[in-house]
Amino acid sequence: MQREKLTFTGHGGEQLAGALEKPVQGKPRGYALFAHCFSCGKDIAAASRISKALVDQGFAVLRFDFTGLGDSEGDFGNTNFTTNVQDLVAAAGVLKDSYEPAMLLIGHSLGGAAVLAASGYLPDVRAVVTIGAPASPDHVLHHLEKEMAAIEEQGSAPVKLGPRTFNIRKQFLDDISSHSLKTKIRTMNKALLVFHSPHDTTVNIDEARKIFKAASHPKSFVSLDNADHLLTRKADANYVANTIAAWAERYLDVKERDKRPAVKSGQVLVEEENRAFTRKVTTDHHQWLADEPEAMGGENLGPDPYEMLLASLGACTSMTIRMYAGRKNWPLEDVRVELSHHREHLDDCADNCDDGKKTKQLDVIERRIALSGPLDQSQQARLMEIAHKCPVHKTLHGTIVVRDEQVPE
Repeated sequence: MQREKLTFTGHGGEQLAGALEKPVQGKPRGYALFAHCFSCGKDIAAASRISKALVDQGFAVLRFDFTGLGDSEGDFGNTNFTTNVQDLVAAAGVLKDSYEPAMLLIGHSLGGAAVLAASGYLPDVRAVVTIGAPASPDHVLHHLEKEMAAIEEQGSAPVKLGPRTFNIRKQFLDDISSHSLKTKIRTMNKALLVFHSPHDTTVNIDEARKIFKAASHPKSFVSLDNADHLLTRKADANYVANTIAAWAERYLDVKERDKRPAVKSGQVLVEEENRAFTRKVTTDHHQWLADEPEAMGGENLGPDPYEMLLASLGACTSMTIRMYAGRKNWPLEDVRVELSHHREHLDDCADNCDDGKKTKQLDVIERRIALSGPLDQSQQARLMEIAHKCPVHKTLHGTIVVRDEQVPE
C-alpha cells in the first residue's frame, strides 16, 4: 500500500492534513473519500482499518482531519456541521484536481450525516456509504446535554468529548439544529448503502431506518450484528470494507474504468506504470505488470523482461509437446519445463560472430524438460525433438529483425 500525506486548504483557509492511500499495483478501481466520526480524527482505528481493507480491494482512499482536529490547523470550537461539509467538498476538490474525482463517499457516525449533505455538491460521486450515522446532525446534541444550558447562557463552554475537551460555542448548536437531511437524502440521486449495528448504544439503529426510508432507490441496508459504534473489532471493519468493495462495483463503472486500451490480436502494448521500471503490458485479452527486482531499482511487481522471455519459450515448449502427444494419443501425464538464462564467453566464435572478434559473449538458455507418464524411450525421444519445433524456439533460432518507428503521441 502506498501512503501519501496531503495538505489542502479547508473552508476557512486553514491547512488540513490528509492521508491518501492507494494500491501499490495498478490503477485504482476508484477514489473514495472518508469522513470520520464527531470529534474523532482520520487515524481512528475504524477509519484506518476500513481504508486499508479498501486499498487491498483496489481502491484509493483519502481520509483527513476536519478543521481543528488531529493534524489539521484551526480551532474546533469555530467549526460546525456546515464547515464539516465545506471541508469535505474541499477534499473532493483536491482529488479531482490532482488525481481523479471521488466517486464514493464514506461517512462514519456524524461523518455519515456529513457525506449525505455533501453529496449534493459533488456531481462526480456515484455512491454514498454511511456507517452508524444519524439521520440528522442534531442527534449529536445528546452528547452536550449537560453543558447546553451553559453554552446558551455564556456563548460557549468546555465539553469533554472522549479523551479531549473542546470549547463548544453557541453557533455550533444553532448551526447543527438548522440542518434537515431528509430532502437532501431523497434527492441526492446516488446509490446508498447503510451500515448500522442493532447494538449501537451511541446512535440508535432507528436512525438507520430514517435514512433508509428517506432515500430513493437504489439503496441497501446491512446490519452489523454484534458490532459496536466505533467498529473497534478489526473483523467488523474488514467486513464493512469488503462489503463496500463488492457493492460499489455495480455503481462505479469499475469494468468501464478498467477497460483495456484497444490492442489488436497479435500485438502487445507496453506502457509506463511509474517513472521507475514498472510497466503495464496489454494484449487484446490480457494485462499484467512487468518490473525489475528491488536490487535493480525496481519494485518487483512483476516478472522482469528476461523472465517473460523464458516464460514465453517455456510455455510454447510445453504447449507444443502436449499438442503432439495428444495427436498421437500418447500417455503423457504431465510436462514440466524449467528455464534459465546466462551469458558465456567464447574463446573462438568464428561461427557465431559477425564482427570478426575472437571473444564475445553468447546468450545461453538452458531448458530442462521433464516428461511424466508411461512413455517408452522412442516416445520420449520424439517429444524432445518436438520441443525444438515449438514456434518460439524457431523464432529465437531464426534471423530476427526489429524495425523501429516513432509514432505520434
